[in-house]
Amino acid sequence: MTRYLTALILAASLTGCGFHLRNKLALPADMPAVQVDSAVRYSELVKLLNRGLRASGATVLEEGDTLAAAGKRSGAARLQIRSERWGDLPIAIDAQGRAQEYSLRYAVVFMFTRPDGTVIVPEQAVELSRDYVSPPQDATGTTTEREILADELRREMSASILRRIDSVVRADLEKALHAPVPAEGAAAPEPKPDAAGGVR
Repeated sequence: MTRYLTALILAASLTGCGFHLRNKLALPADMPAVQVDSAVRYSELVKLLNRGLRASGATVLEEGDTLAAAGKRSGAARLQIRSERWGDLPIAIDAQGRAQEYSLRYAVVFMFTRPDGTVIVPEQAVELSRDYVSPPQDATGTTTEREILADELRREMSASILRRIDSVVRADLEKALHAPVPAEGAAAPEPKPDAAGGVR
């Protein structure tokens, strides 16, 4: 019971602190809207990503939405969740050889593309994990604790994906900002005669 209450308090505190970006999400200027797609139907991660994108300033298109309805003229970028995988890895056993502690693992493969299909964030995997105790004689309490941890991992995964997108886009913007620009009106270099008397 104590373990359950502790996990519940932890989950509540995580919800309160947000797991969201502090500032507006950086997106390219030619990308006014974002659509999140997933290979998993009714994915809870997609709901969290949509919520996080809106909270950080992005326009989000959900299934059935149109660009016109969102007040946008150009195409939408796609945040593609290619796969979501869960696993429970035993990490401790009792005297009878029964697993009593597990590592809950959550792995997601995603990529982020422009409206024209060009890649901004290439396909990559993010894996998160949390450990939990599972006494063989207390299956009900373990199930509840695992569900709380799973919700926590989804929130953290959503934040991690958005941070990666933000980091890549900001790095690209910074690179473009510091790229050398040719001086306006600069004269082209004069041709030089070569050894044969020609011009090169």
